[in-house]
Amino acid sequence: MLEELKKKVYEANMLLPKYGLVTFTWGNVSAIDRESGYFVIKPSGVDYDKLRPEDMVVMDLSGNRIEGNLNPSSDTATHCELYKAFPTVGGIVHTHSPWATSWAQAGRGIPCYGTTHADYIYGEVPCVRNLTKEELEQYEVNTGKLIAERFRSLDEKAVPCVLCKNHGPFAWGKDAHEAVHNAVVLEEVAKMAARCEMINPDVKEAPQELQDKHYFRKHGAGAYYGQV
Repeated sequence: MLEELKKKVYEANMLLPKYGLVTFTWGNVSAIDRESGYFVIKPSGVDYDKLRPEDMVVMDLSGNRIEGNLNPSSDTATHCELYKAFPTVGGIVHTHSPWATSWAQAGRGIPCYGTTHADYIYGEVPCVRNLTKEELEQYEVNTGKLIAERFRSLDEKAVPCVLCKNHGPFAWGKDAHEAVHNAVVLEEVAKMAARCEMINPDVKEAPQELQDKHYFRKHGAGAYYGQV
């Protein structure tokens, strides 16, 4: 079932160590087949060098395992909630990449200090609050619900990533590969922003008109970046 999607999810997961986004097994990628309503996700705690396409686990949006002999990622319920909340999203990544996670542990969103950030993310990368003690009883489900709640006032396509306070980042895209791409971008802009504040503690966000120019030349109605 969904053999081609399993292959794509496997390949996307293998990009995480390639780009230095994971240590040990600290990360996962999933992708959804909207027609069937099933999504494919990495199994929990399996070393990347031992991972195979056939190890990927097929889940439904109610959290039921449809196919696979291994337990799905412990973050599966969060992925499930995000797929339900964001109908345009086709792939999701969660990592503990060090720079983005450092901002999350500090409980701060990542301001847009320059055009690298603005090319991919429109405005600040938000950091959602901690879950309450009661919410922690359904930790993964409520993590997804909390992210979805924060994005009621945001466009998940314009801001394809988020930080969870004291936890780490999630990123997403139209498919698994784009989600990984956005996770790599997030880690790089997190690094740049932290270094920027080290160099100049009084730094201000990039002017809004400059942010607009860079974001909309790639993503706006009159976008002209790249090839037709």
